[in-house]
Amino acid sequence: MQALLQQFFDFAIMARALPLLLTGLGQTLVLCLVVIPLGLIGGLLVALTSLARSRAVRWSAAAAIDFFRAIPPLVLLIFVYAGLPFAGIRLSPLAAVAIAFLLNNSSYYGEIYRAGIESVGHGQWDAARSTGLKARQALIYVVLPQAVRNVLPDLISNTVEVVKLTSLASVVALPELLYSADMARSITFNTSPIVLAAGIYLVMLWPIVRLVSRLERRIAS
Repeated sequence: MQALLQQFFDFAIMARALPLLLTGLGQTLVLCLVVIPLGLIGGLLVALTSLARSRAVRWSAAAAIDFFRAIPPLVLLIFVYAGLPFAGIRLSPLAAVAIAFLLNNSSYYGEIYRAGIESVGHGQWDAARSTGLKARQALIYVVLPQAVRNVLPDLISNTVEVVKLTSLASVVALPELLYSADMARSITFNTSPIVLAAGIYLVMLWPIVRLVSRLERRIAS
């Protein structure tokens, strides 16, 4: 038991590793500020494309969504970072993560948006058009606000998953939270920094998880 505590819960090592982990946390937050908005915007474009009138466009969007949802994000990240240089395209770790996450997250966000838009009754479209709004204006001012409200818990829940997936950036040597914790582990030969990183993720994401639960109960009632 003592050996277990020393290996995983050595508070002295955690204290020494904390500054490094806080630096990594800052990089994680920067990464979130990049990939989450990109995913939300890309997902909206994907959803609108999947609802296009052209059957060919809808099928193409559906194929792209299925493709990027089926590929593990780690494989996609490695391909973008290590594969594109063979095509003469060299990306920084941050750019590679942003592109890989854009492709992956847009597919998931897109399906959520699409479900939200389809949940809005067609009568809302008709009512908006009857007031003189064009189709695009009806979408922006009437349909989308209702659609986002209907699927807000799902959007937030998926965003939590995106934050956790940022730990994959350690594969391309981007010094985010998990990468920093692993560096501290390799220096101290102790797993306590990894446990500390897990605790930081828990403190950061647990309030959001509780918020999702409250929103789900409110919508269900």
